[in-house]
Amino acid sequence: MEIQWYPGHMAKARKMIKQYVRLVDVVIELVDARAPLASHLPDLDELSDGAKKIVVLNKADLADEKITKKWIKKFQELHLEAIDVNSLDRSTVKKLINMIMTISGKKPGGRPTRCMIIGIPNVGKSSIINQMAGRKGARTGNIPGVTKGKMWLRVEKGLELLDTPGILWPKFEDKATGIKLAILGSIKEELINIEEISYVFLEFLLKEYPDSLRERYKIDIGKSPRELLDDIAFKRGFLMAGGMPDKERSAKTLLIEYRQGKLGRISLEAPDIQGGFWQNISNQE
Repeated sequence: MEIQWYPGHMAKARKMIKQYVRLVDVVIELVDARAPLASHLPDLDELSDGAKKIVVLNKADLADEKITKKWIKKFQELHLEAIDVNSLDRSTVKKLINMIMTISGKKPGGRPTRCMIIGIPNVGKSSIINQMAGRKGARTGNIPGVTKGKMWLRVEKGLELLDTPGILWPKFEDKATGIKLAILGSIKEELINIEEISYVFLEFLLKEYPDSLRERYKIDIGKSPRELLDDIAFKRGFLMAGGMPDKERSAKTLLIEYRQGKLGRISLEAPDIQGGFWQNISNQE
């Protein structure tokens, strides 16, 4: 199962970023706190072109708190400023604003600090922008790549930001990266096999968060992922003609409820784990 997605508007977005990055003091990269490495742009240094950088772990309220703290430390060890936020919580976004102003090194009264927000689709860019700018006018939605166009937004006195469309890179580093992004909802549904993605996710949950799976769906978890997907369908009444389980609906429900945090605070990857589950997934044909 290989996942590749690089629509034309993303190529244009990359060109625009390279064109405008020379105008900004700080580049803010949004990553998903549940999978910071998979959602991190591997060519961030190239795109930022020497500007100061902040890695923002968004949706931290949906991620495993202990693992998020480890990721913050990991990014700092890589000499990257990092902060975790919940884009729906103004107080955490305010901390981000303070960090931007601090690392920019700008003195009050001079030219406003200008920053650019970049990141993969559906990582919460519009929600962050709404909170930073104190408005509800940005186009938002759960369809990857929904934010389009470009504009400068005044966040507060002395700080402006340039919005950019979400982007992905031409080829994922490995198979596991594509699957994680599919689980998070950063790849359009029509481009993935949602049942196969759900099987991998169920296998991951069985290994790392079995109690979350059991408590949410009230099912016996001593089964294979395929059997578990059927059991979720039976529990929810997702049946087709003849009483057969509707696997597709069950798979969609599983992923949607994970993205909404209904399975609890679950991170897909940790910085201190080498190999393991996701390495095995990448090694599979």
